[in-house]
Amino acid sequence: MKIGLKVDVDTLKGTREGTLALAKLFERRGINASFLFSVGPDHTGRALRRLFRPGFLAKVLRTSVPSTYGWETLTYGTLQPGPHIGRKAGIVMRTVRKVGFETGLHAWDHVRWQDAVARKGEKWTRREWNRGVEAYRDVFGDAPTCCGAAGWQMNATVPMLEEQAGLQWASDTRGKAPFLPHVNGRTWQCVQLPTTLPTMDELIGRGGVTADNVGRSLVEEVDRNPLPLQVFTLHAELEGGPLLRQFEQALDGWQAAGAEFVSLGEMAAMLNRSTLAVAEIERGTVPGRAGKLAVQGPSAPSDRAALDPNHGERIA
Repeated sequence: MKIGLKVDVDTLKGTREGTLALAKLFERRGINASFLFSVGPDHTGRALRRLFRPGFLAKVLRTSVPSTYGWETLTYGTLQPGPHIGRKAGIVMRTVRKVGFETGLHAWDHVRWQDAVARKGEKWTRREWNRGVEAYRDVFGDAPTCCGAAGWQMNATVPMLEEQAGLQWASDTRGKAPFLPHVNGRTWQCVQLPTTLPTMDELIGRGGVTADNVGRSLVEEVDRNPLPLQVFTLHAELEGGPLLRQFEQALDGWQAAGAEFVSLGEMAAMLNRSTLAVAEIERGTVPGRAGKLAVQGPSAPSDRAALDPNHGERIA
């Protein structure tokens, strides 16, 4: 079993603190991983508008959002301007790449993308995408070769932009196995590496899982759902902060079970593109996470998928 580790970095604090903590942990243990950065303004405070959405307040209470992110971060974009992450913490991002980790694009404005992209059209999506690519280029000197959508949110334009950018892989979805996305009647060639395992914040507070035993719960998840290729998404703000010890416990358990840790770039390189599954992308739910996300749908092309009431809403 191979477990691809994808670190989503959402905030300025997460970039400065959690990213370095995780990079040091991975170096010490000889583990590879992929880091995906938010590179524009940190507008985390605007995410508090989600308190009125079903399930979001419960998540805030379960995962101690104020203590995790800090009150200063929670005012960015509301009571004070959101700092530009790429300009304030670009040196940290470049350091992560310099020591050998794969880096990619998470978002220009994490909150803006997560809250809006699913209902926006091509013009808006292309503009936000280009902002992210240019800010990433300002930090690293070159364009991203991989990406993962903020909050697993996307629309029908995104696979086209990823293919046009020549990305090696994208991880915008939740699912069970790597696939090529079939959207708007066309199969796009940027492979999707969906997150297959629940995140720590999705597990905490459900089924007796606490912040103390969540690491063990993740090990049990792998036992319950054995797959040859797993993708685990962690957040610099959580696993690189208050849940670092619990994340190490998960690493210990996975290693004891014989898992090998890889970057998502390494995982993508293992795949035979000519035999890769082709699947629709739908909007569906994931236990422990509020709202609908982009999820791996049925095999495609398939006329029956559109008629099956058990399938979710397609993104196109």
